[in-house]
Amino acid sequence: MNAAASTGPLDGLRVLDFTNMLSGPYCTRLLADLGAEVIKIEPPAGDHNRNRRPVRNGCSSFFGHLNCGKKSVVLDLKSKAGRDAAIGLAQKADIIVENWRPGVADRLGVGYKAVAQSNPKVIYCSISGFGQTGPTSQRPAYAPIVHAASGFDLAQVQYQGGGRPANTATFIADVFGGMSAFGGVQTALYNLKQTGRGQFIDVALMDAMLNLLVYECQEAQAPTNEKIRVYQPLKTLDGYVVAAPTSQKNFEQLARTVGHAEWIEDPRFAKTRTREAHWSELMNLIEQWTQTRSGQECEDVMLAGGVPCTRYRTVDEAMNDSQMQARGGMSRVKDRVGEYWVPNAPFQMPGLNTAARPHVPELGENTVAVLVELLGYTREQATACSGEPVSAH
Repeated sequence: MNAAASTGPLDGLRVLDFTNMLSGPYCTRLLADLGAEVIKIEPPAGDHNRNRRPVRNGCSSFFGHLNCGKKSVVLDLKSKAGRDAAIGLAQKADIIVENWRPGVADRLGVGYKAVAQSNPKVIYCSISGFGQTGPTSQRPAYAPIVHAASGFDLAQVQYQGGGRPANTATFIADVFGGMSAFGGVQTALYNLKQTGRGQFIDVALMDAMLNLLVYECQEAQAPTNEKIRVYQPLKTLDGYVVAAPTSQKNFEQLARTVGHAEWIEDPRFAKTRTREAHWSELMNLIEQWTQTRSGQECEDVMLAGGVPCTRYRTVDEAMNDSQMQARGGMSRVKDRVGEYWVPNAPFQMPGLNTAARPHVPELGENTVAVLVELLGYTREQATACSGEPVSAH
């Protein structure tokens, strides 16, 4: 298991993390999972997510989910002492990640051009909603804004048959943007090894969302009136299932499994293109079978017949799934209140530790130790950089 391994593939690398909220912290948590020393710079009030629900006795597990395995250093970047400390740390970092609005890092003196003058091998990743340049680069952008601006939300409306865009509380743009930044950093690390040169990485959440919309991007350029497959929930006695008889083989397996082998020769369904044109009819026929059975029975029977199928499950059910447990897909992390589960990175490397690191840092927990060790500050100098008294952890 990864959790039992001691070596991470990024052991020995130092990351300076100027991010908050979600996209940046997700990227840097993955770097911490792989063994990098991640120094999270927080303002005196802390990352916004330190107060984000769920909160247990003052500790946000939402924050811990994204920031376990990091060190917390509080710097008041509005003060000269805080900015000077940030610049000093930037000179000693292998990787820097920030998700301020474009231009903020430059104004603080920790933008790529300034850092690279004294640290030319630095890998510097900027994450923003719309990119570092261009007419909309200065727009404020949280995930719901980018979902709407990218066409993602209206594409989902189209698949529901039209109407009002759906409410949302998930953050696809942030997570995929953070994953994209993580991938960019890995690519730059390889390039550094090959060329000895550092790199600036410009990640836009807008670009990330458009990368998700493969069919939609192409259909926008070559519109077609042909119907496409829309995978819809199929009602059962106690909920819903989804089935995906996508290939010809899957379709024929499904027809036999539900007792309707005659569908295989039905001119509406016999070939892939005609089946797509009559997809809703096929789904309605399948639902006549599923709605007389429990979700578990539908899943068991279809899977036994080779048909891709699953019940709609809650997140709690998915987290506690036997496959997740067998794979070691979750790890326990701990803050001062107690322990809870977080998902590991969505990849594993046998023999290397890629699991979430267990410690969730208190605000400013490492300020003094980091500034004393890396910059040679006294305790008093380190405390002065934070703008307020530092917790003695």
